[in-house]
Amino acid sequence: MVISPVLILFLSALFGALILGELTGRTGGAKARIVGAGVGAVAAIFGALLFMAPLNFCTFESDRKPIDLAFGLFLIAAGIALTLWIAAWISGKVLRGESLFALAQPTQGTFKGRIMPFLFLAPTLIILLLFLYYPSIDTLRLSTLLARFGAPRTAFVCVDNFTRLIDPGTRTSIQFIHSVRVTLLMSGAIVVIGLSLSLLIATIAYLPLKGASVYRTLLIWPYAISPAVAGILFLLMFNPTGGVINYFVGQVVGTTIGWTNDPNVAPWTVIIASVWKSMGFNILFYIAGLQNVPKDLIEAGAIDGANVIQRFFRIVLPQLSPITFFLVITNTTYAFFETFGTIIYLTPGGGPLQSTSTMMYEIYELGVLSNQDLGKSAAQSLVLFAMVIALTVFQFRSTGRRVSYGA
Repeated sequence: MVISPVLILFLSALFGALILGELTGRTGGAKARIVGAGVGAVAAIFGALLFMAPLNFCTFESDRKPIDLAFGLFLIAAGIALTLWIAAWISGKVLRGESLFALAQPTQGTFKGRIMPFLFLAPTLIILLLFLYYPSIDTLRLSTLLARFGAPRTAFVCVDNFTRLIDPGTRTSIQFIHSVRVTLLMSGAIVVIGLSLSLLIATIAYLPLKGASVYRTLLIWPYAISPAVAGILFLLMFNPTGGVINYFVGQVVGTTIGWTNDPNVAPWTVIIASVWKSMGFNILFYIAGLQNVPKDLIEAGAIDGANVIQRFFRIVLPQLSPITFFLVITNTTYAFFETFGTIIYLTPGGGPLQSTSTMMYEIYELGVLSNQDLGKSAAQSLVLFAMVIALTVFQFRSTGRRVSYGA
């Protein structure tokens, strides 16, 4: 089925005019409704073109599958939602008479002239352009191509690299869904176990004991080690044949455990190594948070008859909610991305039966090692990036609202 781009843009403009016109009309009256409708129409057209213009509306060509059509509609909806949200935010500021560029705090100084600020920003902007923005744009370009590592020629394949990930029954889809499941399970375990143990150790380390500054520093040291080095260290300890852990396990129970060659145990080996690697970072913040818990609240709880456990869960833990929320965000990002270095050394090949093949490792495997398919690996990297953004936004919208920043 062929859908004309003109029809798509017309329907998008109509939708944007209705939505933003209704939103602005509720607060600004009839004139604001008319202006909002016009702004919404323009914003919706830009939203529809945001993703489809680079693709030349290829998903709506006659030879495309229904899944390509559905994916194209999804891209249009995402683009329109983004531009309408920006337009609604700007319209709300204008209707309330607020400045779009107002600062939250007054500035303490100003620059003379307009060139000096850009000179100070130039080093940072150049680094961002070379190592962040350009690679990001090139990844978007590669995700629409059939590109092989080292091959001089490429071919435009529209959104095939994306639709194959969700096309049921294909090998690519099966591997992708498996990597998503492994990533979510391992990441959830790393975040929950890591934060729980870190809070327990930080609470013990916070006790007023002699030499506290020394062992607190030693607890933070693992954070200075890279994930790759952590993988090598744990491989030496958890090696099924010559590792020190299996030596002691054999002495105690008379048998050994396949830490890295058992598909049921290998993920837990990676989880243990990743938790150990991130624990120093978590402990550092929890100790800082415990130092800021008001002592009078704890004393008031003790006077009211609350025991140690009740005071911890009802007074101390709520006071640590801002730090816990921050650590959930950072540990989730760590679990999705930085565990790759641990996996590649601790369980090479993604572990037995791909039991530790996370999305990040699957991208490396697909784009560099075996298939050397840069297009598919670029598409999967964008999906991974979108998942992390979505999880972060969800955490801010759900958990972030319940965070207490006061006594």
